[in-house]
Amino acid sequence: MNKIIHKEFFSDKVVSIWVEAPMIAKSRKAGHFVIVRTDAKGERIPLTIAGANIEEGTINLIIQTVGVTSTKIANMNEGDYLLDVVGPLGKATDVEKVGTVLAAGGGVGIAPLLPIIEAHHKIGNRVISVLAARSKDLIILEEQVRKFSDEVIVMTDDGSYGKKGLVTQGMEEVIQREKVNEAIMIGPAIMMKFSALTTKKYNIPSVASLNTIMVDGTGMCGACRVTVGGRTKFVCIDGPEFDAHQIDFDEMMLRLGAYKDNEVAAYEKYLATQK
Repeated sequence: MNKIIHKEFFSDKVVSIWVEAPMIAKSRKAGHFVIVRTDAKGERIPLTIAGANIEEGTINLIIQTVGVTSTKIANMNEGDYLLDVVGPLGKATDVEKVGTVLAAGGGVGIAPLLPIIEAHHKIGNRVISVLAARSKDLIILEEQVRKFSDEVIVMTDDGSYGKKGLVTQGMEEVIQREKVNEAIMIGPAIMMKFSALTTKKYNIPSVASLNTIMVDGTGMCGACRVTVGGRTKFVCIDGPEFDAHQIDFDEMMLRLGAYKDNEVAAYEKYLATQK
């Protein structure tokens, strides 16, 4: 069992928790995720490791409440225990000294992007981060991102913070003024699709993390199948990061909706039991 040491709400739908997991904290790398189970009857969900404190033996998980399990976790308190936290899983991010890295994060996708930004910063790459969300209250981890970035550009759809516009506009601003050697993008599938199209125009090598499509995280369910370069890949086993220019994002977006009706029904049933 893994104890929740600290809990903080970033917004009414996004919560950050620090969980005791000393062995995972020591061995995790940027890009890794864990499988979490709240209780004996709970489902297993994959969550990207947003950070780790080796001295305290804790890892940081950031959860957006979209269904039963994420809501259960959000409702837990400091001192409560998660039944299982298993990891680190997945392939770590391939971080090399390349020069200037453009990191684009949308919404909760900023959480898995943070350790990648940190890793690039620590090996000496110039990191320019573009953070985007619908409004100011949905921009998360800005202070932490600034710590490991040479420059941060914030974009909001409604103009309530930073510059008004989409993440791709912030990316174009950077690309048109200086040479970008590599790009990494994490966020909603539609955001990653158009971010990838943007960097493809300029022939910038790009990577996208498809962590949002994972279900059981072991390759057994097959729900995270995606087509990359014309070949079928499993995000949890072969990824979660792939060449952004080779991903069939349209197929991925169709697959993301495969269990929507089941998830809504399960969530409504869960809420009914809480009354």
